[in-house]
Amino acid sequence: MISLEFLVASAIGVLVAGGIYLTLRGRTFQVVLGLTLFSYAVNTFLFASGRLVVDRAPIWSKTVTEYADPLPQALVLTAIVITFGMTALAVILTLRSFLETGSDQVDGDPKGKHEDDPS
Repeated sequence: MISLEFLVASAIGVLVAGGIYLTLRGRTFQVVLGLTLFSYAVNTFLFASGRLVVDRAPIWSKTVTEYADPLPQALVLTAIVITFGMTALAVILTLRSFLETGSDQVDGDPKGKHEDDPS
């Protein structure tokens, strides 16, 4: 039987692989999506680093002996807010670049070819 840790680790691996693949693409929107996928992978890793626990109280009280660690949850919540702001900024910069140059190529070449290339 497949354990929960293996599934979470596999999901993180798939998110990282997809994020790296999209980040290395030639168009700016794909780069933004790749960075977003990579940030999801980091958030999942941070959340999983607090150990995966089931049926434990999320907040400490005098009656509870075992509770979930709140630090990874707080880190992930903060990271989600920061990621949303940075993604919004990247999309706005990408849109401005597209409107000014007429192309969404990362290198700024609208045809996808370099000037040195004879073909």
